[in-house]
Amino acid sequence: MLLIRNAHLKPITAPDIPCGQLLIDGRRIIAMGEMVDAPAGCDVYDAQGCLVTPGFIDAHTHIGLHEEAVRWEGADYNEVSSPITPEMRAIDAINPRDESFRIALSGGVTTAVTGPGSANVIGGTFCAIKLHGSNVDDMILREAVAMKIAMGENPKGCYGQQGKKAPVTRMAIAAMLRGTLAKAKKYAADVDAAKAEGKALPFDFQMEAMLPVIRKEIPLKAHAHRADDILTVLRVCREFDVDVTLDHVTEGHLIVEQLVEAGKPVLVGPSFGSKSKFELKEKSFETPGILNRAGLEVCIITDAPVIPLNYLPLCAGLAVREGLDEDAAWRAITINPAKVAGIADRVGSLEVGKDADVVVFDGHPLRDIQARARQVFVNGEPVL
Repeated sequence: MLLIRNAHLKPITAPDIPCGQLLIDGRRIIAMGEMVDAPAGCDVYDAQGCLVTPGFIDAHTHIGLHEEAVRWEGADYNEVSSPITPEMRAIDAINPRDESFRIALSGGVTTAVTGPGSANVIGGTFCAIKLHGSNVDDMILREAVAMKIAMGENPKGCYGQQGKKAPVTRMAIAAMLRGTLAKAKKYAADVDAAKAEGKALPFDFQMEAMLPVIRKEIPLKAHAHRADDILTVLRVCREFDVDVTLDHVTEGHLIVEQLVEAGKPVLVGPSFGSKSKFELKEKSFETPGILNRAGLEVCIITDAPVIPLNYLPLCAGLAVREGLDEDAAWRAITINPAKVAGIADRVGSLEVGKDADVVVFDGHPLRDIQARARQVFVNGEPVL
């Protein structure tokens, strides 16, 4: 067992404990409070003067699929052989030995949702993983979190600008998405009918991958920057009665009323850096605060490696500077992404029974750019 004592505990889902104790047994948190009943002889970590938080979570990255310091050799995040590839699975391309995992842990990020890029209209499934380990199968929190789709410039640029292969226009992107959803909806009905009759339906790999979307077991994960693209996503999802998360939402502050009406999670970012394309001309760190004040569930994302994952708390701090409530900023990089990914029973807050993903900071990482993670625990194991 490990006792962390003299800590300023930040549980996220409960009030701070200015001087508290946290008891870890194996992979789990088993006690937390001002004082806990720790057995004699257990290991002790003195966190005097430190802030102790849950490990941070980023709900939209490409970590492990787009590797550091390599070119095409480690670029496994876009299968550009076809604009419709729902059968792709992130788990099959993640390299946990990539340097980006160590970098992420150094910033207190212990969990990431990672998956295909935005070249394709439908790109494949994202998964949620712990960021420490050598075998991705042992790092998985949830293997299929969402099905990636992409609107706007990226599919157009990847295919339409390379010749006359669709999609050349936004109309084609929406049409291809609709066509696949319609086919998947019919396939789901045919599967159910065949099962009721005791028959087997001919196997369709792509449609099998789409069944969890049609059955609302996972949402679509929509890459959408511009307001019109966001509204197109919502329109298509209403037509087919499927769930969705809105990722990037660069122009979300321009359509607040429509987003509130839709009530979908908004994953905002990457907001740091230059406006490298037309879709980003409205990019601002004010967007998370505007959407949060409207009552939306906000996550802050880095889109790593666009922004290296260790800068996730910096992005949250910059959003606070531009108007996001600080408590909301903490939630935007902990419990909110955990809920969006369907893993809040395991991570996202300091609670008895949850995984012991714990970070000891020597300062306040949202306020102090010099604050460092003194120690990081993943599943109760010190990894930094």
